[in-house]
Amino acid sequence: MMNATHDTTLRSWVESANEPETDFPIQNLPYGVFTVAAEEKATARVGVAIGNSILDVTAAVKSGLLPPSRAATACERPTLNRLMELGKGYQSALRSALSDLLARGSDAGRTAAAVRDSILVPTDRAVLHLPVAIGDYTDFYASIHHATHVGRMFRPDSPLLPNYKYVPIGYHGRASSIVESGVPVKRPRGQTRAADATVPTFGPSRMLDYESELGVFVGRGNHLGAPIRISDTEDHLFGFCLVNDWSARDIQTWEYQPLGPFLAKNFATTISSWVVTAEAAEPYRIPAAARPPGDPPPLDYLLSEENEKSGGLDAILEVHLSSARMRDERIPATLLSRAPFSLMYWTLAQMVTHHASNGCNLRTGDLMASGTVSGPSPDAMGCLLELTERGAKPITLPTGETRKFLEDGDEVVMRGYLRAESRPRIGFGECRGVILPADSA
Repeated sequence: MMNATHDTTLRSWVESANEPETDFPIQNLPYGVFTVAAEEKATARVGVAIGNSILDVTAAVKSGLLPPSRAATACERPTLNRLMELGKGYQSALRSALSDLLARGSDAGRTAAAVRDSILVPTDRAVLHLPVAIGDYTDFYASIHHATHVGRMFRPDSPLLPNYKYVPIGYHGRASSIVESGVPVKRPRGQTRAADATVPTFGPSRMLDYESELGVFVGRGNHLGAPIRISDTEDHLFGFCLVNDWSARDIQTWEYQPLGPFLAKNFATTISSWVVTAEAAEPYRIPAAARPPGDPPPLDYLLSEENEKSGGLDAILEVHLSSARMRDERIPATLLSRAPFSLMYWTLAQMVTHHASNGCNLRTGDLMASGTVSGPSPDAMGCLLELTERGAKPITLPTGETRKFLEDGDEVVMRGYLRAESRPRIGFGECRGVILPADSA
């Protein structure tokens, strides 16, 4: 629900939070987990991004600036899971207290500003960690534009399989290999088979790719055997992050039939370090994407008036790429794509509802990703497989280097933000990773 924390006139005494291009205005207040780089025995705890600083929630409680509520004391822990499982009421109360504490002109804000050095940590002095202990990870395939572009490469006459417009397609990923933004990613090795070969070989992937996605974290779970109705789904969603589902396309081509993605996907997944809460995102909800005439409506268990009215999210996802040479020559990363999440064929609520529809129990901290977010135009394609048409049309970087797929030393930086007319833009921060060479045989 909308409340005072969404007030567009709010400004913070943290001046960097008032800059138009910041990801973290006072209307955002995303959660993350951090340590201070200079601390000898660093203790990871929950912080809130505000401009170019982090509010140390635990320090604010110890200073008497925040009441020691269940939600606030949950922030002493090294993951968000305890806060996530408390439920919307506790989370909303903490958000309101944080907003008041950081607001310019409030009584709490004036007190906090006077002791800012004891509760604020400059972001460049902090080390960000994986924000959530993720028990399970599921990746969907919810962009019809991505599914159509990719399907056309392999099935020109019938790019979409018959089930696509009826069921949110997904697969279970590997939670143990999810890493936070900034952790390098080693090129995977695996089985591949060249087009002119009859047997496979084992070695480093030569078709390494990224996939730009939006992720959603489960807050409150459900019991085994108890489905989640689509009308209740929002009560189970805690917040959102950026996801880079790294993919080895040559390994994927050889192994995915008949059971789907496996080693081509589970070697690494990168997520952004900040989690934008569902409450913060409320003003940026929009209607679910309209289905083209002739497309079937969702089955009853995936259909609700509320989801049709506000199940979409007006998010933009960007992908930037820099080569090692570009960084050596101080050339900024080049923008490869900018894709609208608003065009997704399936909403996040439909993905979650479908996931639990067979009685599957979702648990606090589970992560679900949307699948590659792509639009209809070439500048809105969320992976190199689409952008280069499987390597047939390489892209050219500012240095003159070309790329069909990722090379060692390439760094992929994803950014994203929510937008709405007459409202401040709120962002997710960065989802960043550089490619390291594969281990030697």
